[in-house]
Amino acid sequence: MGLGGDEESSTTQVSEKPSYFRYNSPFVQVSLIGLVCFCCPGMFNALGGMGGGGQVDPTASNNANTALYTTFSIFGVLGGGIYNIFGPRLTLAAGCSTYVLYAGSFLYYNHNPDQTFVIIAGAVLGVGAGLLWAGQGAMMTSYPTTKRKGTYISLFWSIFNLGGVIGGLIPFFLNYHRTKAESVNDKTYVAFMCFMSAGAILSLTILPPSRVVRDDGTRCTNIKYSKVSTEAFEILKLFLNWKLLLIVPAAWSSNFFYSYQFNNVNGLMFNLRTRGLNSVFYWSAQMLGSIGIGFALDFSFQSRRTRGFVGIGIVALFGTAIWGGGLANQLNYSRGHPPQRLDFKTSGNDFAGPFVLYFCYGLLDSMFQSLVYWMIAALADDSEILSRYVGFYKGVQSAGAAIAWQVDAHNVPLLNQLIANWSLTTVSYPLLVVLVMFAIKDDENSSKTAENDSTQTSIIPPPANNGYNELGKST
Repeated sequence: MGLGGDEESSTTQVSEKPSYFRYNSPFVQVSLIGLVCFCCPGMFNALGGMGGGGQVDPTASNNANTALYTTFSIFGVLGGGIYNIFGPRLTLAAGCSTYVLYAGSFLYYNHNPDQTFVIIAGAVLGVGAGLLWAGQGAMMTSYPTTKRKGTYISLFWSIFNLGGVIGGLIPFFLNYHRTKAESVNDKTYVAFMCFMSAGAILSLTILPPSRVVRDDGTRCTNIKYSKVSTEAFEILKLFLNWKLLLIVPAAWSSNFFYSYQFNNVNGLMFNLRTRGLNSVFYWSAQMLGSIGIGFALDFSFQSRRTRGFVGIGIVALFGTAIWGGGLANQLNYSRGHPPQRLDFKTSGNDFAGPFVLYFCYGLLDSMFQSLVYWMIAALADDSEILSRYVGFYKGVQSAGAAIAWQVDAHNVPLLNQLIANWSLTTVSYPLLVVLVMFAIKDDENSSKTAENDSTQTSIIPPPANNGYNELGKST
């Protein structure tokens, strides 16, 4: 990342007392990327969370999601390198624009039920999502100081999932009186497209990482740009990095359960307006889960390794209990004997149990993913390195999701899907324990050890005299 392999470029000190709300602060920049994801992936999550993309038949949505996560698995891995070459504005804006196309394809499908456009839009979105999430992950994990990474992960996750909450309210209100309807109306898709377009515009306000200065006066990176050859070599090295290989099962499982939860719990058990309401609470639960686990990972103990072990224990305990509750619920219905659709107003006590379960699924998702992000963040501090690490994580995650959506499209028994989801998440916990034991240190400078794993060959610009006031020079 710099001539001579200077790993300490990310810790260059600058003068003057920081302002928490200055534009080039981690707080403002992470909040901005949170708002971008509020508008784009947040609305996408609300759309997908209704089951079948808001359609009565989930086949088109399943096939589109397979195409999406197939291309996502490729561009998730490549996204970190692309982000390092082109910077955040071009990368994020290009990624965000593909979300608008995807929502528009379902608007088209409402009038022309041909899967072709939806599937193509899904594949294009996979490219864009890979770019967006690699950049987002680099910002979220590298901008905070070592002791506040869990807090900033929670900050991002809360803003991002507020998009799912608002996005869930859109179909709930716009389809409230359509108690017998199975597909959402045109206004729902138009509303999603408006939010996504706003996110694409907002992404242009993001600063490059070389201009962001942490609250302790250190830079997130001194690298202004990278080269294609450098990024290609560094991406290939990721597949030989034993630390990242330990994260593979967690990455694979972290989106694998979405097809089951969205289509076969929310989509099968509830009517249209109740699915919208459930999405509101599912993504609200994500906010609560990320805040809770973020607090444990940053503040529970002085030792960072101890906090890592505690975080794994908490998530494993919650995961076992929630998937156990899911098993009890799943034994009540199957594909051959689907449940009667539940309505939040008319189903009475029958609604309560499945509703609480779906809420808990959202809680577990955010806790699990926040934990994995914290593990990745503990491996390095530099934005350029972490963009590749997060890209690798998102690539593996998307490969798992692509398989999962086809598993559901091929009508695999629901009980088998649940058992597979539970097993995959459970396998990941002992491997994360090994990662904490051997790769995560208590010393705040331990990230430099991780950064030594990366060949650094980019060009370092001359250091700025005052990092806090860099915005005045150039944005």
